Amino acid sequence: MKKIALLLLVVLATPGCGYALAGRGSFLPTYIRVVGIPQLVNNTAFFQVEQILTEKIRTEFIGRGRYTVVPELEGADAVVTGTVTSIAVQPIGFTEQQLASRYQFTLTMNVQFTDARTNQALWANSALTFREEYELSTRSNVALEGATFLSQERSSFDRIADDVARTVVTAILEAF
Repeated sequence: MKKIALLLLVVLATPGCGYALAGRGSFLPTYIRVVGIPQLVNNTAFFQVEQILTEKIRTEFIGRGRYTVVPELEGADAVVTGTVTSIAVQPIGFTEQQLASRYQFTLTMNVQFTDARTNQALWANSALTFREEYELSTRSNVALEGATFLSQERSSFDRIADDVARTVVTAILEAF
């Protein structure tokens, strides 16, 4: 019985191994509780991408559960700012009739996470790039209608926006 009690005492007194679940860590200063995420800037010709990306990043931060997210700079302990610098849509696959059927959507942005107290960048990436391929459904011998193209392009952008938000928030919180 003494051996079991001694073994239990040794196990309880020994420090942990240091492992943690991925996606749960944070290197941020403990005083950062409120994160300001104003609307991103859109330097592209694509309509409303800044609104969609901003909302997805806010939602991802909220989903982490540790931070209060506000849409402005006032009252924030830290701020996420960013600019969508380019979006390109390029055909990469063609039908037998030489109509584009597969496209690659590429988004590049500049993102920075700044400590509002010290005005120091805690994390930044000036050329964060995301790519997504998508297939367009076409009927044989019929060119794709504009509305179908825009609808499928939007679907692809929504997938990229989810990836952007996850990547940005994870990079900020885990210092990648």
